[in-house]
Amino acid sequence: MPPPSDIVKVAIEWPGAFPKLMEIDQKKPLSAIIKEVCEGWSLGNHENFALQNADSTNFYITEKNRNDIKNGSILRLTTSPSQTAAQLHERIQSSSMDAKLEALKDLANSSRDVTFAQEFINLDGISLLTQMVESGTERFYWLLLLCFSFGDLLSFTLTAFVELMDHGIVSWDTFSVAFIKKIAGYVNKSAMDTAVLQRSLAILESMVLNSQDLYQKVAQEITIGQLIPHLQGTDQDIQTYTIAVINALFLKAPEDKRQEMAHILAQKQLRSIILSNVIRSPKPINDEMAHQLYVLQVLTFNLLEDRMMTKMDPQDQAQRDIIFELRRIAFDVECEPNNSGSIEKRKSMYTRDYKKLGFIVSHTHTHKHLGFIVRCDLGRSPRVLTCMALQLASENCHDFHPMFFTHDRSFEEFFCICIQLLNKTWKEMRATSEDFNKVMQVVRDQIMRALTQKPNSLDQLKSRLQNLSYTEILKIRQSERMNQEDFQSRPILELREKIQPEIMELIKQQRLNRLCDGTCFRKISSRRRQDKFWYCRLSPNHKVLHYGDLEESPQGEVSHDLLQEKLPVADIKAVVTGKDCPHMKEKGALKQNKEVLELAFSVLYESDEYLNFIAPDKHEYCVWTDGLNALLGKEMTSDFTKSDMDTLLSMEMKLRLLDLENIQIPEAPPPIPKEPSNYDFVYDCN
Repeated sequence: MPPPSDIVKVAIEWPGAFPKLMEIDQKKPLSAIIKEVCEGWSLGNHENFALQNADSTNFYITEKNRNDIKNGSILRLTTSPSQTAAQLHERIQSSSMDAKLEALKDLANSSRDVTFAQEFINLDGISLLTQMVESGTERFYWLLLLCFSFGDLLSFTLTAFVELMDHGIVSWDTFSVAFIKKIAGYVNKSAMDTAVLQRSLAILESMVLNSQDLYQKVAQEITIGQLIPHLQGTDQDIQTYTIAVINALFLKAPEDKRQEMAHILAQKQLRSIILSNVIRSPKPINDEMAHQLYVLQVLTFNLLEDRMMTKMDPQDQAQRDIIFELRRIAFDVECEPNNSGSIEKRKSMYTRDYKKLGFIVSHTHTHKHLGFIVRCDLGRSPRVLTCMALQLASENCHDFHPMFFTHDRSFEEFFCICIQLLNKTWKEMRATSEDFNKVMQVVRDQIMRALTQKPNSLDQLKSRLQNLSYTEILKIRQSERMNQEDFQSRPILELREKIQPEIMELIKQQRLNRLCDGTCFRKISSRRRQDKFWYCRLSPNHKVLHYGDLEESPQGEVSHDLLQEKLPVADIKAVVTGKDCPHMKEKGALKQNKEVLELAFSVLYESDEYLNFIAPDKHEYCVWTDGLNALLGKEMTSDFTKSDMDTLLSMEMKLRLLDLENIQIPEAPPPIPKEPSNYDFVYDCN
C-alpha cells in the first residue's frame, strides 16, 4: 500500500551530526516538526531554528511553501530567518574589513530568499546598505584597496541591495538624491569593476521603471551618450543591462525628450555599435539580450508610428513636388505642380488616375544611402500598410529583427519593400478597390512569413518576399488547412490515442532487441583515457544482463559464453543518468567534458552496487536508457523515442487514412438506429 499523500520522507542535516531520515506529516504545524527535529539532536529553544532546502537556493521552508517538499528531499536545520537577519545586520557593521566582506557575501546570497529578506528589511537593513554606499569616499576606497578588493565589497553590497529590492517589499521612491548620484557615478566612470557596473545598471533600470520621480532624478545624472561606451565592450551582461537602461529612459521620457532620444538612437554610430558589438558578436545572443533588443525595436517603432501617422502639412512645397513627380511617372502624363486649370478639373483628373492605379505608390530613393517616404492623405494604402508593417515588425513577433539594425533608415526601407510587394500582389490578384481588405490580408501573411525566417538584411527580406507570391501563399494555406482539418478533428485525435500504445510497444520491442544484440563500451579512467573495452548484452529471455571485459573492440556481436559476469534484471533497483551517476560524482569526474557527462548512465542494484556506462554516442545512450527503463516497467523518455513516436505515428495515421482522402470526416459518429420490431429478416441456415 502506498504511503499517505500527507507523509513526506526526507533527510535532515545538522552540522557535525549524521543526517536524520524522518517522515514529515504535512498536517502538523511546521513549528511542531522543527521542535521534534531539535529534540532529536537535544537542541533547546526550537523557536530560534528553521528548516531550509539543502540545495543551491538555501530557501527557508515556510507554511506557504512546505507543500513543495518532495519525497527524498534533503533539508537542513539552521537558525531562523529572524536570527540570521539579526546576525548579518550586526556583522556587516563590523570594524574588521575581512569580516565585513564575508558578511556582505553571505547577505547577498541569503537575500534571494523572500522570508529572510522580510526579516532583514524589518531591521531597516535597506537603509543601512544605502548609507554604506552614500558614505563612501574616494579616499576611503583607495585605502580599502590596500587591504582587499573594494570591488568585491561594493559588488556584494549592491548585489544584496538588488536582491532585497526585487521582492517588492520596499518602495523605490524612498531613496535619496545622494544615493542616486553615487550609483550613476559608478556607471559614468570610464573604468569600474564589472560586477559593480552591472549591479549599478540594474539599479538604475529599476529606479526609472518603478518611479516617475526617480526617472527625473536619474535622467539628470546620466545620458544615452554616457551609456554608449558600455556597449563597446565584450561583456554581454553589461551590454544587456545598458540597453535595458536605455529602454527604461526611452519608455519613461516625455514626448519632447523621447524625440530627442530617438534622434540619438537613429544615428549611424549607435546603430553600428549595436550591430558590430552585440548582434554580430562571436558570442550567441542570450534570451535577455534578445528581449532588450526587441523592446528597443518596439519603442523605436512606436515613436515612428506616432510620427508617420501624423498628417503632413499639405502646403509643404517639397512634398507636393514629389507627389506630382510620382504621379507623372505612374501615369506617363505631363503634370507640373503649377499647371493651369480649375480645381474641379484637376480633382476629376486625379480621381480617374487613382482609380486606375488602385493605390498610391508613395516612396522614392534619391540615393543608395537615402530612402524616404512621403506620407499623404490621397489614399488609404500607405497608411494602412504603415500600421500593419509596424505591428508585424514589433508587437506580433516578441523578438528583435537584426535587419532593422543594418540600415540608417531601416523602417523607411522596409516600408518601400512592402509597398512594392503590395503593388505586385495587387496585380497578381487582379484586384479592384473592393478587394482592398483581401489584398491587405495576403500582404500581411506574406510579410509575416518572411519575418518569421529572421532575415539578416533588408535585401534578404526582399528576396524571400519574392518567393512568397500570391500563388505560393494559396498553396501554403491549402496545405496548412488540410493538415489542420485532417489531424485536429475529434475522430482523428481518438484514432491517434488508440494507435499510440501500439506504436510505443513496437518501439519498446525494438529497444529490447537492440539490448539483446549488445554494445561495446569504452572504459574511461579518471586519470587518463585508456583503450580498454567491455561488452554488455541482454539475454534473449530478457532476464539477465551479461557483461565482461574485452582486449579490443569486437567486429561484431560477442557471444554470451565470452561474458563471465551476470546481473539479473530482477536485482536492478534504478537507472540514473548524467551527473547523478556514481562515476560522474567521483574525484576525476570534474575533469570530464560535457559530452561525456551527457553519455553517462548507471544501473544501480542491491544496496550500493552499480554498473557504470559511457555510451559511444547519443544514439546508443538513448537505446540503452530506453531499454533499461522498459525492463523496469518505466516510461521511455529519450529524444530518440519521441522522434520515433512522431515518425511512426504519422506514417501509420497516413496509411490508415489513405482510403479516406478527399472524404469529409464527420466530427461526431452517426447515430445508432433503433432496433427493428422483429428479426424475421435474418437468414435461417436450416
